[in-house]
Amino acid sequence: MASASCISLLLLVALAATAVSAQLSPTFYDTSCPRALDTIKSGVTAAVSSNRRMGASLLRLHFHDCFVNGCDASVLLSGNEQDAPANKGSLLGFSVIDNIKTQVEAICKQTVSCADILTVAARDSVVALGGPSWTVPLGRRDSTSATGDTGDLPAPDSSVAQLQAAFSKKNLNTVDMVALSGAHTIGQAQCLNFRDRLYNETNIDTAFATSLKANCPRPAGSGDGSLAPLDTTTPNAFDNAYYTNLLSQKGLLHSDQVLFNNAATDNTVRNFASSAAAFSSAFATAMVKMGNIQPLTGTQGQIRLSCSKVNS
Repeated sequence: MASASCISLLLLVALAATAVSAQLSPTFYDTSCPRALDTIKSGVTAAVSSNRRMGASLLRLHFHDCFVNGCDASVLLSGNEQDAPANKGSLLGFSVIDNIKTQVEAICKQTVSCADILTVAARDSVVALGGPSWTVPLGRRDSTSATGDTGDLPAPDSSVAQLQAAFSKKNLNTVDMVALSGAHTIGQAQCLNFRDRLYNETNIDTAFATSLKANCPRPAGSGDGSLAPLDTTTPNAFDNAYYTNLLSQKGLLHSDQVLFNNAATDNTVRNFASSAAAFSSAFATAMVKMGNIQPLTGTQGQIRLSCSKVNS
């Protein structure tokens, strides 16, 4: 009897999760704020045109939001998540989202959530850098609190098993994980996150490592904040060069190169390296799935007037 009750409970939980996701719709703002998506796109395009790095920053913001308590814009709230070690000093793009929110509020008062703005901005950032587009389900609402616990975010020194566990916890499979890791075809990383790889790992191209050591010296603490592109081939273009770099042992982070190091993910990396279309398709699919992680919908949460603070 107890077993049957457990099965019934699991079924109810699964149905509830499906129902929440079903409340998201690409047409959510078609009537209430028909110019919302165009306004977001214009803001993102302008920001990326001004600073190519901003595309990676906005994409990373969305990732860091969704992996901590779901896609609820909690990362945009001042304090807590922003001040956590995994985020402090490394997350950028808050002012871009704030500016877009101001523009959207001017045309549709308290209608479009910060969570949806961030989700759409991530997609538009990828497009602005030459990557694929996808249809974004909409209707998320904003959280009224943030947490300082960012332990669900994968660490740069993660093993394949640790990465798989982190993504599986968010209902993302191994192919999703390898595809989303391809976001590292844009953006930069701090020396403190790849120093150990440069000096202690053997599965790294010698010339590649040497070229990075000048700005990332030992011991720890020396040049910790100096930056290097995650993809040295085409650092400002969203393409599949990240994977061809892995084939040549030129992954910047440990968590990058482990994807091609006699691992179960090797064949997926080879597939994405040889087919930009395969990568683009898998990335778009994974981004939609990630955007569906624990959204607040219906009457949950609120529509914040300002993305950096809850409504008074």
